[in-house]
Amino acid sequence: MGTRARLVLLFGGRSAEHDVSCVSARHVAAAADRERFEVVAVGISRSGQWRLAELADPLPDRLDADGLGVTPAEIFAEPGTVVFPLVHGPMGEDGTLQGLLEVADVPYVGSGVLASAVCMDKAMAKLACAQHQIPQCRYRTASAGDSTEEAAREAIADLGLPLFVKPANMGSSVGVSRATTEFETVKALEAAAQYDQTLVIEEAVTGQEIEVAVLGNQDPEASVPGEIVPGAEFYDYADKYLTDGAKLVVPAEIPQAAADQARDLAVTAYRALRCEGMARVDFLYEPNGRGMLISEVNTIPGFTPISMYPKLWEASGLPYPQLIETLVALAVERYERRLQHRRTDR
Repeated sequence: MGTRARLVLLFGGRSAEHDVSCVSARHVAAAADRERFEVVAVGISRSGQWRLAELADPLPDRLDADGLGVTPAEIFAEPGTVVFPLVHGPMGEDGTLQGLLEVADVPYVGSGVLASAVCMDKAMAKLACAQHQIPQCRYRTASAGDSTEEAAREAIADLGLPLFVKPANMGSSVGVSRATTEFETVKALEAAAQYDQTLVIEEAVTGQEIEVAVLGNQDPEASVPGEIVPGAEFYDYADKYLTDGAKLVVPAEIPQAAADQARDLAVTAYRALRCEGMARVDFLYEPNGRGMLISEVNTIPGFTPISMYPKLWEASGLPYPQLIETLVALAVERYERRLQHRRTDR
């Protein structure tokens, strides 16, 4: 990388999580050590245009994709470039952006195409976790083209009430609803269908919401677990990013055996799903029941001031600026390792 790497922050995007990404990018830009990194921020507008973002001093509360228009080829051409994708949701976290970065032949932070795509699709991730015997709550899937009334009746007969309904390919609790009646289940399915073709319906689990941050490539490590105490009925979008109503407890107030189980399962899921670089693994903990149940794996977790991923690593002894340095080093390590497996005709 030389003495000063060129760190390109990609943010924004065309999904419903655009605003979250803009806030994450602002705080990564603020935390990055300018003696080690030349930071370049590139925003992807809601219509898909790539634009340079001005890194004013002081930085605004969020970065915006409203600067000079650029092309991916221009951004990735300079030597020593490492890309830090902070684009949440579809067309950012689902393997599509990672595929572009692979074709561009540039090192980038986080998981590759396969892991990104599988983790983004909650239905596929659940199948992979089941194959590796990772405990999870009971669930079923539906299609946006199905009869919502029939899907609701079948889900209630199978899983009971209340239920959680969510789009398979979305994050930050966008499109997620809690349903306590058949009518609410129908409405929840209709709401989730606005965001994806595949819908996931889960049993409601009474327990604690536990999150573990994982960091690494071939030898990943898990942070101390943290606990989310929702300010609302469940940990929804507003709780995560707007109201700051949720309480983040780090480390989580759970028995040591449960904490060890969460960390072990987080690494197991990380490896099973072929994650690299970073991920946040979310659990539901039934203290007097099934123990830790995996909820989902997020390959591009939030980096806002109230986001759990950087907080968990800070509590584990890795401050925010050093976390960024580690993620960049992991990106370069993976890039160089994978070069060894490439074959050409030359």
